[in-house]
Amino acid sequence: MISDLCYCRLMENYTYNSFTLQLEGLNISKDSVYPIFLIFLFSYVFIMFLNASIAFLIFIDKNLHQPMYLLFCNLPFNDILGNSIMVPRLLIDMLLPPSERIISYYECVVQAFTTHMFGTTAHTVLMIMAFDRYVAICNPLRYAAIMTNKMVIKLTVSAWGVAFVLVGILLGLTIRLNTCRTLIRNPYCDNPSLFKLSCDSVFINNVYGLTFTVVLFTGSIGSMVLTYTKIAVVCLTSKNKALNSKAFKTCSTHLVVYLTMLLSGMIVITLHRFPQYSDYRKLSAILFHIIPGSLNPLIYGVQSAEICKSLSKLVRSKPVMPLF
Repeated sequence: MISDLCYCRLMENYTYNSFTLQLEGLNISKDSVYPIFLIFLFSYVFIMFLNASIAFLIFIDKNLHQPMYLLFCNLPFNDILGNSIMVPRLLIDMLLPPSERIISYYECVVQAFTTHMFGTTAHTVLMIMAFDRYVAICNPLRYAAIMTNKMVIKLTVSAWGVAFVLVGILLGLTIRLNTCRTLIRNPYCDNPSLFKLSCDSVFINNVYGLTFTVVLFTGSIGSMVLTYTKIAVVCLTSKNKALNSKAFKTCSTHLVVYLTMLLSGMIVITLHRFPQYSDYRKLSAILFHIIPGSLNPLIYGVQSAEICKSLSKLVRSKPVMPLF
């Protein structure tokens, strides 16, 4: 019988343009498989339940049909989409021996596209949410005139549209390459893992990938710094304690969600540059989906007084108080 290690080495033999790939998966001992499987399974169920509940609550309660909550609703949808493509497949592969962790090339491309859409859309959605907070705090008298339903739709389409175009080009440059390897050195498919299968020059891919990352992070971080600087100036010059309290509450929540997502993403990107830390990279890539997806509805949803009031009406019990 060929050992798992030998099999993985055999998969490294050159096989040009194969439509069948193998996922390397997580490097965990047999004794740890089921405990880790149950942790990931519980996390997935937790993410699906919380995000679907928050989205459903916003959908059915007209009191929550406000720009802030409608824009926020993009995050639960993105978390559900991103985790549904990655986690179930990961759970199945954990129970299979390495030689049976097979995925088709096209399925791998779809998974990579969805994975990068998840990360990119998280940035763009939080950027439009920052714009909403800026208008609400810095131009409160014009808020209703600016943040109309039409503007909410435009911002939402822009957030998803920009992400779709950027990721579409990223994956388009990768699928044009001829593949000569079949082993995906990752628990799931992403763009770096895909273009590493090629023996063609990936110079253009590296240049665009770097440009993609710089543009996304510069635009994301730059908009946050600009927005929060202006909000801070307004709060410092205002003597309205109610305004300052509301600004601190909503902005601190948004900032925590943003920093959680940013830190998770930067760890994954950094570890891709260090092959010797492949096990840490694999784990961080999974946690990049799970941690923000678990925390977003808790941090941004449960702390909201309006959402808690709506939840109280739905369950017909004692009032649910915000956590913060």
